[in-house]
Amino acid sequence: MAEQNFVDYVKICCRSGAGGAGSVHFMRDRKNPRGGPDGGDGGRGGHIILRGNRNVWTLLALKYRKHVIAGDGVNGSSNNKTGAFGEDIILEVPLGTVAKDAETGEVHFEITQDGEEKSLVEGGRGGQGNTHFKSATNQTPRFAQPGEPGKEEWKILELKLLADVGLVGFPNAGKSTLLSVVTAAKPKIANYPFTTLKPNLGIVPYRDDRSFVIADIPGIIEKAHEGKGLGHRFLRHIERNATLLFMIPCDTGSISREYEILLNELRQYNEELLDKPRVLAITKSDLIDEELKEMLQQDIPKDVPYLFISAVAQQGLMELKDLLWETINKEADEEGMEQEGRFPSD
Repeated sequence: MAEQNFVDYVKICCRSGAGGAGSVHFMRDRKNPRGGPDGGDGGRGGHIILRGNRNVWTLLALKYRKHVIAGDGVNGSSNNKTGAFGEDIILEVPLGTVAKDAETGEVHFEITQDGEEKSLVEGGRGGQGNTHFKSATNQTPRFAQPGEPGKEEWKILELKLLADVGLVGFPNAGKSTLLSVVTAAKPKIANYPFTTLKPNLGIVPYRDDRSFVIADIPGIIEKAHEGKGLGHRFLRHIERNATLLFMIPCDTGSISREYEILLNELRQYNEELLDKPRVLAITKSDLIDEELKEMLQQDIPKDVPYLFISAVAQQGLMELKDLLWETINKEADEEGMEQEGRFPSD
């Protein structure tokens, strides 16, 4: 996907439809010249609805659509006929889209399933016709309810990428290079920080025609949780990834120090991110020999599985795929057992 076509944030003005007014009408015909009230109800105003679509990967379709307007409901009519509902506006969005109120920042909901529909802004209710207001003391009510007005609200839609593996590392850690080698994706690659400004997705082919999805996320810098660098623009994407692949180059000053900084940024942004399975890849390992690898192992954290890899020299990539596949499916199996009321230790 071209970088300029990836849109993960839009702000739109949503105006739902007004409800139709109830009708004030009395039944009149040759046999019954003074019939009772038979005014119908007004139709409700149109909703603005979000629908999940697994074939949509970006919010690009909404980038230049700043105003979304639903149809108004039709007034009620004689013979207790209810007016037609206003036309609903259905917006197709990618899975992982979060809807927020633009003024308060309140999170309304998140779309995670294909075909899932949720109302972003509801239309006004239709007014009741005069038939609802007849009584023993007022058999000819000459009034009906007006329809409720529609709502006009500014909403924010944010996309959190859904992927099996998310790449986590400082700028220039080799994330885009790895993505370009193990998938058919063609991210921008250059030898300077923040080459990647937008997340990139790629499908990794695996053994026996299996595959999994990997997301290259813009690089973290220290204090990114405070919004520095690309800050929250990329941290939210990590939330929807099942497994995190930490990537640290072998020529860094201290692997354990860099790993702790990355962990701390995730912890400060959302502590629940630390519950995700983690794998560590020591990149650019074609630059060192076996003796240096043994020396570096003393500086590698003990609580995370790790591998030495080189995307350029294509060293250790199959072993990395095996480890990621095992980690992804172990997590999926444990979640399935918990849903069934069993636990991995049972």
